[in-house]
Amino acid sequence: MKLKLLIFLMATITTVSAKNPFFEDYGTPHGTMPFDKIKNKHYKEAFEEGMKRHKAEIQAIIDNPELPTFENTILALEKSGRLLGDVSSVFFNLESANSDDEKRAISLEISPILTEHSSFISLNEKLFAKIKAVYEQRESLSLNLEQNRLLEKTYDGFVRSGALLSVEDKAKLKEICKEKSELTLRFGQNVLKDMAAFRLNVTDKSQLSGLPEDVLEAASQTAKEKGESGWTFTLYAPSYVPFMKYADNRELRRQLYMAKNTMCTHGDENDNINNVKRIAELRLQLAKMLGSKDYAEFVLQKRMAENEANVYNLLNQLLEAYKPIALKECEEVKNYAKQQGADFELMPWDWSYYSEKLMQEKFSISDEILKPYFELNRVRGAVFGLATKLYGLTFVKNQKIPVYHPDVEAFDVLDADGSFLAVLYVDFFARESKKSGAWMTEFKGQWKDENGDSRPHISLVMNFTPPMGDKPVLLTFDELTTFLHEFGHAIHGMVSDVTYESLSGTSVYRDFVELPSQIMENWASEKEFLDGFAEHYQTGEKLPMEYIEKIKASENFNVAYACLRQLSFGFLDMAWHTLKEPFTGDVIQFERDAWQQTQILPSVDGTCMSVDFSHIFSGGYAAGYYGYKWAEVLDADAFSVFKENGIFDRETADRFRKQILQRGGTEHPMVLYKRFRGQEPSINGLLERNGIKK
Repeated sequence: MKLKLLIFLMATITTVSAKNPFFEDYGTPHGTMPFDKIKNKHYKEAFEEGMKRHKAEIQAIIDNPELPTFENTILALEKSGRLLGDVSSVFFNLESANSDDEKRAISLEISPILTEHSSFISLNEKLFAKIKAVYEQRESLSLNLEQNRLLEKTYDGFVRSGALLSVEDKAKLKEICKEKSELTLRFGQNVLKDMAAFRLNVTDKSQLSGLPEDVLEAASQTAKEKGESGWTFTLYAPSYVPFMKYADNRELRRQLYMAKNTMCTHGDENDNINNVKRIAELRLQLAKMLGSKDYAEFVLQKRMAENEANVYNLLNQLLEAYKPIALKECEEVKNYAKQQGADFELMPWDWSYYSEKLMQEKFSISDEILKPYFELNRVRGAVFGLATKLYGLTFVKNQKIPVYHPDVEAFDVLDADGSFLAVLYVDFFARESKKSGAWMTEFKGQWKDENGDSRPHISLVMNFTPPMGDKPVLLTFDELTTFLHEFGHAIHGMVSDVTYESLSGTSVYRDFVELPSQIMENWASEKEFLDGFAEHYQTGEKLPMEYIEKIKASENFNVAYACLRQLSFGFLDMAWHTLKEPFTGDVIQFERDAWQQTQILPSVDGTCMSVDFSHIFSGGYAAGYYGYKWAEVLDADAFSVFKENGIFDRETADRFRKQILQRGGTEHPMVLYKRFRGQEPSINGLLERNGIKK
């Protein structure tokens, strides 16, 4: 059978274009993706060939006359689909980081075909029969920990994909998954298009008082790029956030706020109101078909939280602890605004503006004061250097590695012993071809086989303000924190040390995956860390101790308000995914009811977050947004160990690496956490860090 399969695959390969870079030996350092050769025209053919080969590999497993074993069934399935995985990782990562109209069109065309392909595998009765046969004899197979985990994950994955359903129900589920895939993709594209479509152009500079000079320079550059005069502002974070913080012109703040918070609600081709309803309905249908009362119950079966009661218990505990403080914080900002002559009710577009002024008055600290000390190249060196201090990692730029955009840089990551550990791509700057936000992803996971330890290729994507002329890029403190956060995800991927790719790196429960990222944020305000790099880019002066003290003192400024904001997203997410019947009502009213108890400021007619809530409607956080707060409890508890032993303590870091980071999804997260910490986490660490509990 193996010889026949080899002949079949060789015949298949000869029928495809030899010019498609996906079909050739990449010939690149570490087998990295040949981005310099990949064009949009290559994707469709590569997807088709990848699915063709994958089906042949699946058929070989099914046709194998030998009794099903871990090796000829579970391991063979794990190793299948490598070409399709390569094509998918490149295409969908670039569709987020460097998109264009052609990629978006390809995405809409190929996504339902990929869903169909996935269903061909997950609903294949003959394949599942072999998997089930291995699963049922697992107690007698003498499998090691990782083998057993892979077997369980494979079996559960098929069951949760409908393998136990009747033929009729499998057909229904297939249609549900296909439509759901199309709609979640369209949802995300609508958000991207609506965000890119809006511009606020101002030609009278007197209307822009309060805005820092570097923000004005960036807006001027944007205007020139758009063929406009004056200053142009967008809804992308590097433009939107400082405008809302510093612009004195209240009417322009209102306009920008309304543009941002009414995206995808205008009844045009980018409207997501009906997409929200339909996606929620399809998820509910899927959950009920698979034996759950709602989608949240279905999702939480494979989360640390385990069930809805535990999620709501966390959300309500935090609401009870933080809301009284948040109300006081809000009152303080309102009173301050009145003292500044505000004779109006404080609205959402006023919050950042007056909060920033109050914080500057209380702590004499601001982004503009701190930015000169956070020059990007020095920050990058410090963030990489933190990984050196904690884990012994070093980063060497490799200009021979092809990249997908001129902004992108690639690094060889070396372990403490000098051995090659990973490739890291960094893509720092905002552009219209890139989705908003910041994220870590991978072009290749980590695994071990007969050829040795195949190391991962990790990508780190940000949306910092691009460089202007000869001026260096200066980061805000929040951007420094974001960099550390995403770098934590990257470390999780880079140090992975498991056997099977589907258990490697960040392939863990969604409410656990934020622990390695959020714990890294803690270093941002530590004096020992800041002392190592924070120097004024012009004078070379070290970040003054008084500024560090002010950063620490201001860390919990409006922390309760920020917590309630996160809780509002968690309650909204759970509301959509604990529906027991299809929703046919008013999306905006539903949203207001869902998060009412978390709202401090007045609601604004016409605004709606659900329609651009990409995390849950086009990302992987459906019924899982609470995970950020769940992981925050973990990270506060875990960082307390570093605080006790020293924030650069190699022994503590080594234990965190070996017990959590390296192990990926090979064991239950709580087992891994307790092995590191010695006990289950407590909410007290978070309450104490935020000053809620003394």
